[in-house]
Amino acid sequence: MSRLPRREDAPPVPARELTVASADGSRIHVELHGPEGAPAVVLAHGWTCDTHFWAAQIRDLAVDHRVIAYDQRGHGMSPEPGVAGYSTNALADDLEAVLAATLAPGEKAVLAGHSMGGMTLMAASRRAGLREHAAAVLLCSTGSSRLLAESLVIPLKAGAIRSRITRSVLGARAPLGPVTPLSRRILKYATMGAGSAPERVDACARIVHACPRRVRVAWGNVLADLDLDAGVGELRVPTAVIAGTEDRLTPPVHARAIVAALPQSLGLTELTGMGHMTPVEAPEVVTAKIRELVTEYVAVAATGKEEVA
Repeated sequence: MSRLPRREDAPPVPARELTVASADGSRIHVELHGPEGAPAVVLAHGWTCDTHFWAAQIRDLAVDHRVIAYDQRGHGMSPEPGVAGYSTNALADDLEAVLAATLAPGEKAVLAGHSMGGMTLMAASRRAGLREHAAAVLLCSTGSSRLLAESLVIPLKAGAIRSRITRSVLGARAPLGPVTPLSRRILKYATMGAGSAPERVDACARIVHACPRRVRVAWGNVLADLDLDAGVGELRVPTAVIAGTEDRLTPPVHARAIVAALPQSLGLTELTGMGHMTPVEAPEVVTAKIRELVTEYVAVAATGKEEVA
């Protein structure tokens, strides 16, 4: 397990922490923020990140929302699973376990996922737990398939050579080591927009570098062969999508395809100049979208009222 020392830009200290057992026995670390009885929001982070990635959203939303953030298996304070524990089905299992442990039966929440966290929601789209608890969904900077074919991290013409090199990058076994000026430049190029503030680049670099190498490699290999297109079509709740126009890992072509396939699409917000790390690069936009979804859908679910067309 790995966790960054708490800094000023970290989320507030949780009101409560718990460990949830997933279907295969994996232990998932969960943090709860905000007042009991407030509208609920569940945050699922992406590959090589942890709950600290949502620091800006947690600080803002926890004032008047119950915010549930958890570490994906192998990340942050959630222990590494066994060799067989890396799959999109496992991600869906973990999400269901978190929802069951933190929400009352029938209680609705807005579920937000970034990158692999968005893939988690797509993987769980058919699951009873998601359908019971999801009032609305926000997908940030994510894709459902063809990650190798569409990635722009390697500046070559699309084709087999670029895909093969991208696969090797996702599964690279070299340790990241300490954060250095060079590693920050590489991370910024691969994951963030050119205009990203230095302190936000540094925050992302510290989070990513804290991810254990074995975990990074194992999940990178899963992402290389990702195919969740069917899951998008089963995500039968109102779903909004956010993407950065300069995202090299999951370029906007992914977001547009997801929006076109969603049964209840709320449309796509494209953030000019932003890269893959939208909740950190544009925290106000992401937080505002979560608040909007809570206002529109959690309150409706709680009161039993239906929207007026």
